[in-house]
Amino acid sequence: MSETSAQVGSNEGKTIVVGIDGSPSSIDALRWAGTQAEVTGAGLRVVSAWSWPAISGYAPPPPEMDLEKDARVVASSAVRQAFGESSKIPVDVVVAEGSPAAVLLKQAREADLLVVGSRGHGAFAGMLLGSVSSHCVSHAACPVVVVRGEPRHQS
Repeated sequence: MSETSAQVGSNEGKTIVVGIDGSPSSIDALRWAGTQAEVTGAGLRVVSAWSWPAISGYAPPPPEMDLEKDARVVASSAVRQAFGESSKIPVDVVVAEGSPAAVLLKQAREADLLVVGSRGHGAFAGMLLGSVSSHCVSHAACPVVVVRGEPRHQS
């Protein structure tokens, strides 16, 4: 299992881990986590997971396929979408191989908070809670916030 990290800042205190897959829900989760980090003085660990697709039989991946690099691009893009070119809070980007739920749980073991979007790219339309967020809520060693990015309608 490979894992890479690129630190933009550092914070010796609190850590908020946030899962990113490039979906609008994960960008909303990142924005929420950024606000929480500013309020609490925590650093952010932005986590993007990748894995080889399950296929029957063995076929080597095409040479131009670099899923780790793609996950790093998704994470960097999400940070820019959420905070612009410069963040006021320390941001550590972690890209790790594995299933999203397992990677997030591992990264959040020592964290103060785990933040995820309510559903990512793999969700069925209309689902309120995706499988990754549901798994994290059930198994994380720290508190979990599930950010539902849809605006509320006022009556």
